[in-house]
Amino acid sequence: MKKIILMLAAAATLAGSMSSCSNFDSLLEEENYGNPTVDEMVTDEENVILLVGQCYADLKWIHDHWGYWGLVTISADEGLCVPRNKGNDWNDGGYWMKQNDHTWDFRGDAIKNIWNTTISGAVSCNRVLQTLELGKDNMSPEVYAQYVGEVEVLRTYYFYLLFECFGRIPYTEKYEEVVGPMSEPWETWSNLVAVLERNAPNMAVVDDGNRAANYGRTTQGFAYGLLARLYLNAESYGCTPENVFKNIEAPATYKGSFMDNCVRCCDMVINSGAYSIESNYFNNFKIFNESSRENILAIVDNGLGDFDERSNGNMSNKLRIVMNTHHYGVQQAYGMVLDTWNGFCARPDFLKLYNENDVRGMGTEKNGTGNKREWGWFVGPVYLASATAEQIAARDVNAMYLDEDYNEPTIIRPEISEQGGKPYDTHNFDGARLNKWEADKTGTYKYCENDFILMRYADILWMKEEAILRGGAGASGFGTADFQTLKKRSFAYGGSSFEEAYGSTPTLEMILDERGREFTWEMIRRRDLIRYGEYGNIQYVTKKDEFTKWFPIPRSVLEKSLIGEDGQRLWTQNEGYEGLK
Repeated sequence: MKKIILMLAAAATLAGSMSSCSNFDSLLEEENYGNPTVDEMVTDEENVILLVGQCYADLKWIHDHWGYWGLVTISADEGLCVPRNKGNDWNDGGYWMKQNDHTWDFRGDAIKNIWNTTISGAVSCNRVLQTLELGKDNMSPEVYAQYVGEVEVLRTYYFYLLFECFGRIPYTEKYEEVVGPMSEPWETWSNLVAVLERNAPNMAVVDDGNRAANYGRTTQGFAYGLLARLYLNAESYGCTPENVFKNIEAPATYKGSFMDNCVRCCDMVINSGAYSIESNYFNNFKIFNESSRENILAIVDNGLGDFDERSNGNMSNKLRIVMNTHHYGVQQAYGMVLDTWNGFCARPDFLKLYNENDVRGMGTEKNGTGNKREWGWFVGPVYLASATAEQIAARDVNAMYLDEDYNEPTIIRPEISEQGGKPYDTHNFDGARLNKWEADKTGTYKYCENDFILMRYADILWMKEEAILRGGAGASGFGTADFQTLKKRSFAYGGSSFEEAYGSTPTLEMILDERGREFTWEMIRRRDLIRYGEYGNIQYVTKKDEFTKWFPIPRSVLEKSLIGEDGQRLWTQNEGYEGLK
């Protein structure tokens, strides 16, 4: 009988091998790890938990700038990455500029990394599901159903990320290599929806008694939230009522239009009472943010220190957003362990979405590290750690960090140096830096120990409102207590109100803008822009073709495709891109 690994370290071994995995074959090798057997292992629920826990390891590659987070952030209107330090930093052979202006090709590192990491996660889930099936007779039906549901929903999320990027993917629910053609987008959508609809009713519903035990795990709230996303975006994937569920049976719960189903799934989350809106926006992004009742699923980083620190080429499985965005001088200002890299920033046009009193924007102080309040975007001076309160109040340039590349006191500005309407010879100070993830100012942590949130309750509320405006049947919740908290916290410092700044009645345009403000750099904006038909209308984007809503499939993947009876590759490149056909 097959032997299995009991330690979570096994997941590290799997993830560490993925740098060379562009297909399933290298992830399907069997090894004998000795005792215990499957039968012996699954009779102990604690061991089952360890086994299932392996499936979450690959989530930690998602939030890296060389992976999914980086690609979808700077290819949307919310992010930008341009060369710094007179072209010496963040150049990488023009790689980042190609993502900025949508001129990417199949050679992009992030494109390859996304494919490998999501496939690795999905295969890991299928392997664990096979193990659970082999030991089914030694488990209670309740325990078996609980963990199968958890893993199947997690596998769906891995495939969802792959699907979001490429459309046509090698979808499978078995622990085996895919030998046929890739699934078309509407086929994958149908499979993802079917799995989620089947499992969601039986998933754990979060309450105060089990919240801690289910933290960082897939639950009913996440399953219905992911369903809502799939329904809301169905048409943007090329799905129609006619082409979905052609090859598989439609779930009994699938009734009405895409928007009707989106509203239904949002209501399942809302009516569960499991989640609520935090009164402070920044509570969701603190170093210790696990107490937020708004977070539905998180990549858990808190308290792990360096135990789970792994790298795959340029990628890391530790959150590095704070280091990525801030100027080099912020390290000394805050006493951070790891240096800061002066990388990602905001496209100037995106910042126009914010009222100046909105806490999620640049704010009214604009005093950089000397700000007395929390603001979403960082602009202004980077002061020396030794700067006094009097010097900061006076904005004394002698108390500011001297940027050696330009021999100037460091003052971050929202503007981007341009030539011919494009970013050009970008200064180290150009571009507002996202500041909503709390930085460690105690010198305790090497990386960001903030848990990265994959889904928040606020997203559920806004998806429902949009689906209703798009024709879904349901009652608006814009006047409910949750929405009142959402609106109030955005203007927590006064000076204006949400209604004065953005309007008192939801419209589709208002919702798109508000989702940009609320979910900046949370891996949501790119699909929002595609759904609204605005993906090509982004500042600095030069390639506006419709096919760019899908990324090119990596060449390394196509090279490993099986050959059909007609002598052609079964796996082919996405339309519009060069490469192997």
